[in-house]
Amino acid sequence: MFEGLHGLSRALITDSLFARERLGSTGLGHGVAIPHGRIKGLKAPMAAVFQLARAIGFDAPDEQPVQLLIFLLVPEAATQQHLEILSEIAELLSDSGLRESLKSANDALVLHELIATWQSAAAN
Repeated sequence: MFEGLHGLSRALITDSLFARERLGSTGLGHGVAIPHGRIKGLKAPMAAVFQLARAIGFDAPDEQPVQLLIFLLVPEAATQQHLEILSEIAELLSDSGLRESLKSANDALVLHELIATWQSAAAN
């Protein structure tokens, strides 16, 4: 997806994601994971949400297989921004009702709408 739409090298992306995963699983539990990595030359953060038809093992703390993946790529130097985005994604996924709605959304438009209309508790 990132390769076709944004011209990023598949090898660069997978190397970055696997390097991060070697530091520790990005599986959060409750059937979700946030694989993420830093990409040299990337100008702005990018994310992609994947809802899997069949859950996969992901070494999550609760040992539940993962069904929802949120991939995050950030510029190599965007340390603070990277942490802020991860924090916001984690907050979004901590809402159990929303998390289950994301996992069971029946099309991409519904999935996008759920994320786009979510409001952080800090913003309320």
